[in-house]
Amino acid sequence: MNKYFKYSLIAVAVIIITYTAFLLLGNGQAKVIGLQTTEVQPTSIVTSVTATGTVTPVDEVEVGTQVSGLVSKIYVDYNSEVKKGQLLAELDKTTLLQSVENAEAAYNAALNEHQYYQLNFTRQQNMYDAGVISKADYEQATYQKNNAAATVAQRRTALTQAKSNLGYASIYSPIDGIVITKEVEEGQTVAASMSTPTLFTIAKDINKMQVEADVDEADIGEVKEGQRVSFTVDAYPEEQFSGKVRQVRLGATTTSNVVTYTVIIDADNPDKKLKPGLTATVTIYTLERNDVLAVEQQALNFVPDMELLSLYYSQNKITKNIPEPSTNRTGKKVVWLKESDGSLIEKEITTGTSNGIQVEVTDGLKQGDQVVLSMESGVVANASNSDSNGSSPFMPTPPKRENKKASAQ
Repeated sequence: MNKYFKYSLIAVAVIIITYTAFLLLGNGQAKVIGLQTTEVQPTSIVTSVTATGTVTPVDEVEVGTQVSGLVSKIYVDYNSEVKKGQLLAELDKTTLLQSVENAEAAYNAALNEHQYYQLNFTRQQNMYDAGVISKADYEQATYQKNNAAATVAQRRTALTQAKSNLGYASIYSPIDGIVITKEVEEGQTVAASMSTPTLFTIAKDINKMQVEADVDEADIGEVKEGQRVSFTVDAYPEEQFSGKVRQVRLGATTTSNVVTYTVIIDADNPDKKLKPGLTATVTIYTLERNDVLAVEQQALNFVPDMELLSLYYSQNKITKNIPEPSTNRTGKKVVWLKESDGSLIEKEITTGTSNGIQVEVTDGLKQGDQVVLSMESGVVANASNSDSNGSSPFMPTPPKRENKKASAQ
């Protein structure tokens, strides 16, 4: 039983070996080695950070009122262009005028009282100097005079405050600009007891806008002032706007455990297409290196397999010695170059910036060098006619076109 089992195993092994040999060598097929290379050329290395933000005016002022009252007149509307000092609205002044009149009456009464006590003090002082009255009477006259003077100052302050409140009933524009929002209508009552209610929002100059972008904490370290920015808004999806980073704010915002930092981006708006409140999709270019020699990151990771390398040299009849990869690559950047005769050499290079896909080469390579990215093995038909100088031998080849002239003969 063991004897038959042994023969069965041998038969199965022979079948597997025969089938494998048929796949590899049968019908004119053979194992070939192909190189994937890339030519060193000047290129641009760019890295960027994406974020979303909101378009806002550069200078925006909320105009409110410091007094409560009924809105009696409004002189502007949405999108109205206004000048600094222009009258925007008025509150009803009836109550405020009455307050001014009361304050004036109280101030005049205080003045009269102070004048009386001043005359009384003068008489008492003369009598005290003559020894007619006691010191207590003189001190009483002094107290009344000083107290009347303090009352005058108090009533003067109240009158000034009443006049100021009357002035607050007229709402003026603090800047030149355009009215973006209008929060009140004529006849509406505003209350300024706890906080200052906003009546209008005025943008100083909408020819210059800014984008307040929220940049993730993982990317904020790459963002610097002065970097170039491009962004789009949903209102004009086919149009790209440009800007520049003006400020990277230090205050962080945490929303749903996501930490972001606000980046302010200046953008020109000569056509007034950018409107306050639009959502912008922002790209901040954190690195831009133009016309530099670069190689793909894959080339730095390539180390040839010695067995495949030996077979490659044999198939291409390269007589040079087969190079061996350096054993110590710690701290070194190494690539493999393909020479004009097909041979490979190992080359140490100096690298610069990188975008994760391409790496800048500052020394060690020149334009036109063929850098090896990978070495592959496979089976192709008519291996003797395969091309191993840059194109992969494992891609399907187009059908051969017959020579019409030869067939006609």
